[in-house]
Amino acid sequence: MQDATPRLWTKSFITLTCCSFLLFLNLQMLLSSFPAYVKNQFQADDITVSLVTSLFAISAIISRFLTAELLKRIPRSFLLFVGLIIAGVITGVYVLAGTIQSLLTLRVIYGLGFGISSTIIPTMVSQIIPRTRMGEGIGYFGLSTSLAMSIGPMIGLNVMNHAGFGTLSILGMVAAIAIIPIMFVTRSTPPDPRHQSAKLGMTLHPKQPFNKKLIAPAILNTLLSVTYSGVLSFIALFGQELHIEQVGLFFLFNAVTIILIRPISGRLFDSKGHGAVLIPAALFVIASMVILSITTNVQMLIVSALLYGLGFGAIQPTIQAWMLRLVPQAQHSMANSMFYNSTDLGVAGGAILLGAISTATNYPTMYRYSAGFMLLFLIVYLIGMFLKKDSNKTASREQAS
Repeated sequence: MQDATPRLWTKSFITLTCCSFLLFLNLQMLLSSFPAYVKNQFQADDITVSLVTSLFAISAIISRFLTAELLKRIPRSFLLFVGLIIAGVITGVYVLAGTIQSLLTLRVIYGLGFGISSTIIPTMVSQIIPRTRMGEGIGYFGLSTSLAMSIGPMIGLNVMNHAGFGTLSILGMVAAIAIIPIMFVTRSTPPDPRHQSAKLGMTLHPKQPFNKKLIAPAILNTLLSVTYSGVLSFIALFGQELHIEQVGLFFLFNAVTIILIRPISGRLFDSKGHGAVLIPAALFVIASMVILSITTNVQMLIVSALLYGLGFGAIQPTIQAWMLRLVPQAQHSMANSMFYNSTDLGVAGGAILLGAISTATNYPTMYRYSAGFMLLFLIVYLIGMFLKKDSNKTASREQAS
């Protein structure tokens, strides 16, 4: 008797998940180290430091819109290859930048390559995950991103402190370029739907209308990403101010709870819906930011990290799976693009806004504002669910009458 449960752990799924991990590891190893490097190398203030993060994120957003158009004309395997080469090579030459202006220019170019790659790989994955296991599949796939976001900064800070920024750049370049031979050897990329349809004599609509259902989860993801931007951009400097040498432990303990919560949150989403995950997870993030704002020692830092991992690790894959479920498979590229663009928008806006707050006040106050953004997240979500429930009741009454 054949198993009725669709298979999730295929060769393609495993390979693409590993490639996603390497891509985001390339990003996160350097993203956490840039603030300290820029501040020490160029004597920059917090606003200038935030530009290193925000310009990259804005460039990645623009790149994803361009990628959606280019995918209609260029084979996606070739486009992915170009994106990985750009991201890898630029990572390796960061150390050659002699001025802050040239470094910011390199960050913009890197954002183009990363934006292309981070759009195509998740779209490939969403095509091979069974729709009935979308929450679980995205949960496991998203673990690659969250793990990279957790251990990447820790690796980056340690490598830079012990071997220098140049060594870190080379390590990041290797992580990105290694994706190309892995995909080539395993041959794990799914067929391009555009080419499949052409072989069958079918025509894919070249332009899909924008799906308004994606707006609400995208806004929530943006608010979450603002808090991550504050952690990523300023926790190393916050640790220096508090004289906590092992501030990288935040990312290590954050990774522990992310690993634990990902499979649970994915299954909970599939069985109970997004509300069962997002509400308690938002409360965890709020508690984490409040504790971080009053942190004076490494023990409090670890508690904050554990809570942040529980919240962030549950919210991100749930929002992505939610967005993919809202649209037909033909619009998965749009949903993934919206998800990652909202992430980068939150990171870019958060870096600038929280950088301005930290300059005007201090880092503890800045993290209290981060908690406020997650409170806003909770309010927006609850209002949205109330309005949807009220709308459904009205529709039911009209249908009955």
